[in-house]
Amino acid sequence: MAAFTLLQLLLLIAIPVFGAMNKTGSLCTVTPSGGKDDSTFIMDAFKQCGKNGQIEITEGDYTIAKVMDYLNLENCDISIRGHLTWNDDIQYWLKNSISVTYAQRSTAFRLGGTNVAIRGHGQALFFGNGQKWYDQNRNNGNQAGRPISFTLWKANSFFVDGITWRQPQFWHTFVAYSQNITMTNLDMNATSNSQWSTVNTDGFDSWNSKDITIKNWVVTCGDDCISIKGNSSNVYVKNVTCHESGSACIGSIGNNAIDYVDDVVFEDITAIHSSNAAWIKTYPASGGHVRNVTFRNVYFQDVNQPLYISPCIYSYSNCDSSRLKISDVLWENITGTSRYNVAAGIHCSSAAPCTGLKFKDIDIKPKNGGTPKFLCSNMNSDSGLPCTGSCPASWKQQLNGNA
Repeated sequence: MAAFTLLQLLLLIAIPVFGAMNKTGSLCTVTPSGGKDDSTFIMDAFKQCGKNGQIEITEGDYTIAKVMDYLNLENCDISIRGHLTWNDDIQYWLKNSISVTYAQRSTAFRLGGTNVAIRGHGQALFFGNGQKWYDQNRNNGNQAGRPISFTLWKANSFFVDGITWRQPQFWHTFVAYSQNITMTNLDMNATSNSQWSTVNTDGFDSWNSKDITIKNWVVTCGDDCISIKGNSSNVYVKNVTCHESGSACIGSIGNNAIDYVDDVVFEDITAIHSSNAAWIKTYPASGGHVRNVTFRNVYFQDVNQPLYISPCIYSYSNCDSSRLKISDVLWENITGTSRYNVAAGIHCSSAAPCTGLKFKDIDIKPKNGGTPKFLCSNMNSDSGLPCTGSCPASWKQQLNGNA
């Protein structure tokens, strides 16, 4: 019996242990287990080396089966070279994803703190098993508990670079209650392989945040590519290519709230086969504003309705009662082909007409030929847009043919 016990012990010693979090000084190194869940190792690294330390998530395949939530990072460098796959236990995520307050949204992965760099080195992959979500959602709306892939929450001075997303569960990234955020060289793709569409797989959304820089992104998604939501300010977006999306967008804002968006620049934007190119969408609201926004150097191919403003998005009712003011918006060097003959549908609320809209070097041609229409209502007459007619209050975001 003793000999058998010794043999068992020797066998146990000989069996390698896969997956671990090893700490050496201020460095935590995470390796994959090949098992059902690696989130515990990653969370352990955040807790032990997330302050004045370094975290290395090494190459290999990681399974994420539990929510990861850590908001106390400080002076930390995080290196991710592995492939992180969120499992497809939909019932777990529906019950356990973390609320982010905004519009009943929630997230599967949330980080916050101060002075943090997250580098993916062009190797990091976040795979959300999104097809399972798209299929079970069956083209319905925003299912409560369906998690955003990655959220920065109460983050100050964060740098995120070199990460790839494929088939996220919901939105790719969300930045809330944060400031001084830089996100560069990110590659995102939400594409359904079945009859069911992805439904609301935005590339980026900001909310209650300021001082944000986005550069060098490629995004394929079923909704807004880059969306600046309420109480966001000083946002700079440059060199982003958007496929099958809403491209560069302010909104939606003003849904049961007084929202403000100030000082936003979209520059060097490409939109391919998308719904819109450079646009603003609000709900009817009793106040708030969008002010000092620039869309510059926007190029697009086959876009449904390139330039668009709506004060009553989605419901298309009470459009002229909104007092959310849109002012000082510049569209400059806007070039491309519209899917139909409408190049712009601009309807501002009659209760708060748009002022200070400026259009320079606009060259939009219907892809099938003909003369483009520029529909305008309740906006300043010196905008530079060659308005060809009025834009009805109920003008839809998506067109089904020529006007």
